[in-house]
Formats: sequence, structure tokens, C-alpha cells
Amino acid sequence: MNALTVTIRDTTTGPVLELAGDLDYDQAPRLRQALETLSLRAGQRLVMDLSRIRFCDSSGITALIVARNLATAAGAGIGLAGVPDNTLRTLRIVGLDQVFPLHPDVETARAAGPATGPSD
Repeated sequence: MNALTVTIRDTTTGPVLELAGDLDYDQAPRLRQALETLSLRAGQRLVMDLSRIRFCDSSGITALIVARNLATAAGAGIGLAGVPDNTLRTLRIVGLDQVFPLHPDVETARAAGPATGPSD
């Protein structure tokens, strides 16, 4: 098991959460706690950098959905950046690649603007 670390970086377009380690049943509460500390505003974009995630199970997927719901409630957008192949496969199987905008890296996600759909 690899403990999840969540680093929050404030940027001009909105917060960037850099995740590293396992996003699983034991570690997903760390992400939820970090999300509770965010103050998102309408027009901002929450970017979640998943490039250093080693494993993601259904609890991790649920935590990502919580992040999306938080952004949507605030009138902000969300983007997932650097999604590892194994996690990307899971997102595609369950259809969440149609819900989350996916980007190759953080800068591309930040430049995409505050749109909330996958087509940005």
C-alpha cells in the first residue's frame, strides 16, 4: 500500500490538487478531507493531477465524483490531468471519460477554461 499524498496549489485559474500514491478504500478519505478545505468560486477550474497515482479502486473513483460534484455546485469546472493508463481504462469502462474532461497534463487542463463537460 502506498499512502496517498494530496498537495494543493492555488493558481489564477483555480486550485490544482496533485495526488500521489494509492487512491483506494483506505486512502480516499484523505482526498475527501482535502476537498473540504477548498474554496472554489464560479468560473474557476479544479484540476486534479493524477499522474502519480499508482492504483485507483472504486472508492477512489467515488472520491473523484465527489470532487466533480463539489466543483459543479460551486459553478466551477473540473479537469483530470495525467491520468495513468490503468485508471484511464477504468474511467472508460464505467463511462466516466464522458463525464470528466481528460487532459495530458496540468497546464493543458488549466488552459481549458471552466467548462464542466468532457468536450472542452
